[in-house]
Amino acid sequence: MTLPDLPGDRPPAGPDGLGTAEAARRLAADGPNALPVPRPPAPVLLLLRQLTHFFAVMLWVAAGLAVIGGMPQLGVAIAVVVVVNGVFAFVQEYRADRAGQRLRDLLPVRATVLRDGHRVTVAAEELVRGDVVLLDAGDRISADLRLDRVDGLALDESLLTGESVPVRPDTGGRALAGTFVTQGTARATVTATGAATRLAGIAALTRATRRPPGPLAQRLSQVVRVVAVIAVLVGVVFLGVALLLGMDPTAGFLVAVGVTVALVPEGLLPTVTLSLARAAHAMARERALVRRLEAVETLGSTTVICTDKTGTLTGNRMSVVRVWTPPGAAEVHGSGYDPDGTVDAGPARAAVTRLAGAAARAVTGRAVLREGVWTPVGDPMEVALHVLALRCGLDPAADERARPEVRRVVFDPRRRRTLAVVGGPGGAAEVVVVGAGETVLPLCGTEPAAASAVDAMARDGLRVLAVAARVLPPGTADAAAPPALERGLELLGVVGLQDPPRDGVAEAVRRCRDAHIRLTMITGDHPATARAVAEQVGLALPGSPVVVAADLPPDDAALGELIDHDGTVVARATPEDKLRIARALRARGHIVAMTGDGVNDGPALREADIGVAMGRSGTDVAREAADLVLLDDHFATIVTAVAFGRATFANIRRFLTYHLTDNVAELAPFLLWGLTAGGVPLALGVLQVLALDIGTDLLPALALGAEPPTSSALRGPARTGRLVDRRVLGRAFGVLGPTEAVVELGAFLAVLLLGGWRWGATPSVPLLAAASGAAFTAVVLGQLANAFACRSEHRPAGRWSLRGNRLLLVAVVVELGLLGVFLAVPPVAGVLGHTLPTAAGWALAALAVPAVLLVDRVHKAATRGRAA
Repeated sequence: MTLPDLPGDRPPAGPDGLGTAEAARRLAADGPNALPVPRPPAPVLLLLRQLTHFFAVMLWVAAGLAVIGGMPQLGVAIAVVVVVNGVFAFVQEYRADRAGQRLRDLLPVRATVLRDGHRVTVAAEELVRGDVVLLDAGDRISADLRLDRVDGLALDESLLTGESVPVRPDTGGRALAGTFVTQGTARATVTATGAATRLAGIAALTRATRRPPGPLAQRLSQVVRVVAVIAVLVGVVFLGVALLLGMDPTAGFLVAVGVTVALVPEGLLPTVTLSLARAAHAMARERALVRRLEAVETLGSTTVICTDKTGTLTGNRMSVVRVWTPPGAAEVHGSGYDPDGTVDAGPARAAVTRLAGAAARAVTGRAVLREGVWTPVGDPMEVALHVLALRCGLDPAADERARPEVRRVVFDPRRRRTLAVVGGPGGAAEVVVVGAGETVLPLCGTEPAAASAVDAMARDGLRVLAVAARVLPPGTADAAAPPALERGLELLGVVGLQDPPRDGVAEAVRRCRDAHIRLTMITGDHPATARAVAEQVGLALPGSPVVVAADLPPDDAALGELIDHDGTVVARATPEDKLRIARALRARGHIVAMTGDGVNDGPALREADIGVAMGRSGTDVAREAADLVLLDDHFATIVTAVAFGRATFANIRRFLTYHLTDNVAELAPFLLWGLTAGGVPLALGVLQVLALDIGTDLLPALALGAEPPTSSALRGPARTGRLVDRRVLGRAFGVLGPTEAVVELGAFLAVLLLGGWRWGATPSVPLLAAASGAAFTAVVLGQLANAFACRSEHRPAGRWSLRGNRLLLVAVVVELGLLGVFLAVPPVAGVLGHTLPTAAGWALAALAVPAVLLVDRVHKAATRGRAA
């Protein structure tokens, strides 16, 4: 990105800053320093979209046919189902589609500027191009700036670049809106405000990235189309058959409508929605917050996880783990920034202690005790050097009082080292230098052993710093330039620092491999650091590439081929790189989960199939753009969420089998009525069908959707096939459904025959109502048994099926209670058109339970035998 020039008609401000009048003129011309607010889609259009997708249209058609066929109650009930689901989905989408607006929160309320020669504080929205801004530690930068003067300035640009190490820009460099000042001070000139800032560009990129349809939406679309085609074809066929058998056209049309409605699973949408919500609630207890319900199932289909390093795989806590000195080496042990730790130095103890004390004086980062917790203040790497001194038993604060600092030369990215001069007795002073090994060792004329130590630590992926010092002659500390101060340095030693991986990450990586999920690390850090962490947690595999983002091919197809390998590490990555990687992997057929925490990650999180944001360290923008928020920022939580996602896929297949089985039982009475040209009365009416679909069936289906993940959920690849396949259709239409239908129609006909009905005659209203009640009861009891049969696609129902899902037991009790209400409460039974069955009807209907369980057991045994 090139820094924009100031317009020719707007000369830069002088040493006194802009005048108040000129600032007001520029503000009126350019507008406030605020991110543009995108116009959100009209809520009416969002709602309309949820009411007009394919499944909704199919249900609208079914409702219309019901009204045309003389069943307005059914039409109204179906319409209510569509509207309720549409409103629920609308609320979810409306809340999730506001990520871009959250970027406004990153601009601070106030900024310090020079106006008319005076230091004043103004609203950040009042900044204009040419304003002189004064920066201090802790400030969040409000606009894009050109740095006119810096004094020990360090910027945290991680929200924009992903780089975890603070940046120390020079005079003439730049500072971008949305970044933080972590150290030092600066004077700068505003070069871009509002929509012209880099931050606004990221906002526009986020808005331009449209979320792709997830696997669940695609699979449900397949289910809907299959069901729609079957329902319409069967309805048309039976209309033709009814007409061929001489049935009145109106009655034949009623048969066709009944058949079509019976095959439409009106309860599918609410069941899917409620099941996803139930899974999302369970995942929240595991510290994974789902923002978009469809993401629950999509997680289970994940084939690639693109993860950050700092804070996700690691704890973002730098610590010294190894020290080399000329007399010998030392190992340092301890946790985080707690001074309680050990330094195993042996005969080199004195040399290690001297190095630790000198390093602590050269840096400004400190570990402080706040409310019983040791907390870093300043650069994590500098804090780690301070903790090393504490673990060596030193008191840097006391040393500072005894030997005050005389002079400091802050870290320079070109010199790659920092320098401090501290006082000493008799006017003498000591200069201490800390920096990268390759920049400090040449100043010491050191022996090859030191260079070997640096190389060894680097190969182990540690960040390496060298520490050197020398005593200055009296009177030379103030006058000498840094090169003169650094002559003749004595090498005190070399330290190796690491950011340790989080507990449980290595196990989570292993579980990903068991689940055939590929892993890619994308980080803004140095390649050696990234490789080391990847190897420590087991993410990197032998021969897996480490790619510097600058070397990525410009062509997305070539990019996808390059990184489509398990264990790939991409270092020095930019926001655009993450976005391209997500697109390239998706283009190769992968279901991509992408982690992120900064403003820069918003577009990539939206482009990925699953955007995963950090809950603790992440920005509002990242959390709003994401589908999943990790409340503990832990990689292992993603893996747990994937297990829930896979369980959800299996659960949807369970309740689809359950629903379709019920559809067969509901269809059977219409088939018998149509095939006999009305010679056999209808066993069930359309309102009874609706009572089954969204009454007695709903809670058991929801309970099946709440099955917890099994121990084998993360073994083998994800099941990414169709939700409705040959096995589901075979069980529902070929085994379980016909069994329920036989018992249902048998109970219905038996009650009629025992009551004196004969073929072709019209039964009395009480007799027909009792027989219909028996058929209704048989379907409900058959579905009760079917709920336990559907808990597994392979294991028959048994004692195990009574454990592990308490919601199913509750659902069965409620189902029986609803059966009693539908049969025994006169107003309800009257509307549905049935009454309590006779004693024979009860006995025959009860046979549905053992019949369904027995047939299911035989079928599963037979299919296991064929598979073997």
